[in-house]
Amino acid sequence: MWTTTLFAATAALIAQTSAHLVITYPGWRGDNLINNGTLPDGSIPPDGLGTSWQNGSYAFPYGMQWMYPCGGMPTSTNRTKWPVTGGAVSFQPGWFSGHSQALIYINLGIGTVPLNMSLVMNPVFQITGPNNNAYPGTFCLPQVPLPANLTVKVGDNATIQVIETAQHGAALYSCVDITFAEPKDVPPVTSENCFNSTTQQGNGGPIGQNFVYTAPGSSTSWASSTSAISWTTFLTLMFASLFAISL
Repeated sequence: MWTTTLFAATAALIAQTSAHLVITYPGWRGDNLINNGTLPDGSIPPDGLGTSWQNGSYAFPYGMQWMYPCGGMPTSTNRTKWPVTGGAVSFQPGWFSGHSQALIYINLGIGTVPLNMSLVMNPVFQITGPNNNAYPGTFCLPQVPLPANLTVKVGDNATIQVIETAQHGAALYSCVDITFAEPKDVPPVTSENCFNSTTQQGNGGPIGQNFVYTAPGSSTSWASSTSAISWTTFLTLMFASLFAISL
């Protein structure tokens, strides 16, 4: 868990970057909070996306988190084992301002260098932070399932993609490259590497979670529509609160 001292020490650095989310479990493709994703010789990795070459130079830093599919970072050669039955995904969403509310997507791409990240692992959900400033804290889903109708085997490579969509619409991309393994061969999930920040932590916390749902349009009066949606919202939030307490 972060301390107030650690967060204060890094806040000045983070404020100069444009990245917002860190995957803390099972791993992270690379630190694009401060690195630009280029190779040591300054060249661009062949599987990287998102550069803009204008007038003999790159128009924006290569490797920042707004670049699909993985924030500009190349595929990692040091993969993390992850269970063939699905497993935990943990992240810290508040490394920059503007995330008092955000939508979270978790997707999967199959292969050593996935062609896309179109396999949905978990339905989109909303997180709520303590305020609109940068804040510490961790959010963890202890059991993220495999995408529907997907079968994998031990030794298969894949990439987990976590997207954070800020309240103003900007999408931020982070990834972890995995190799599927038997659950017994994967480092255990504990309260140290998978936990939810549900209490006040210095300048941050708690981090809440809400379900995202749709409601059909209605030709009824505004008053009756508002009443129906409010009741549905109440039930949804009640269920979300019980879910958070049980984690």
